[in-house]
Amino acid sequence: MTSIPKRIAALFRTKANKALDRAEDPREVLDYSYAQQQELLQKVRRGVADVATSRKRIDLQINQLRLSGGKLEGQAQQALAAGREDLAREALTRRTGVASQLTDLEAQRSSLQAEEEKLTLASQRLEAKVDAFRTRKETIKATYTAAEAQTRITEAVTGIGEEMGDVGLAMQRAQDKTEELQARAGALDELLASGALEDATLPAGRDDIQAELERVTAGQDVDKELARMKAELPASATPPALEGKGTEEGPPDREATS
Repeated sequence: MTSIPKRIAALFRTKANKALDRAEDPREVLDYSYAQQQELLQKVRRGVADVATSRKRIDLQINQLRLSGGKLEGQAQQALAAGREDLAREALTRRTGVASQLTDLEAQRSSLQAEEEKLTLASQRLEAKVDAFRTRKETIKATYTAAEAQTRITEAVTGIGEEMGDVGLAMQRAQDKTEELQARAGALDELLASGALEDATLPAGRDDIQAELERVTAGQDVDKELARMKAELPASATPPALEGKGTEEGPPDREATS
């Protein structure tokens, strides 16, 4: 049975991995990897340069020893010509020591030259790999950027994204609230029309009977005003329709005949 601390540690690692995965940008990781490879390539190149410098120093020492050996041989010949065999022997003895040093330096130079060639080849291979990685890195970055942009556009269009999702929820809430207010207003209008609710803007004590009486009174006032205006019209301005109507309905009015 797994202990509680182990389960907590596993849960923490899972949460941490998810958080890191969300925060990780592949483009930044690729750039960092490329920078690391560039740094490694620079170290290899410095190593090649150091080996080449050491080989050059040994080449200079070898040339100096060869000159020294040639000089000692010439001195031995001069000593023999002068009858100084002892000096000739000493010169030849020193020349033997120089030759021994020369042999050691030549061996070191061969070793350094082989190491230089090896490092140069490794540097060339590494440089080719770094260049290939750089090309691949830029391709992946461009593809990732395009995919990211396409994903954001698609999320914006479909409303799947967090921001657009919030906007969609806000619009839905506003629509629901509007429909609720419209339904409430319609219900109140029906209640007012049926008389179940009183209009608070009307004077106190006003009821439906009073309203009907006022409507009838207003209609009568309109009829009276219309009749007065007709009476004030001159006889020549009487509309033909009215004159024809009076002829068809019966004999002319006595007052009008007289």
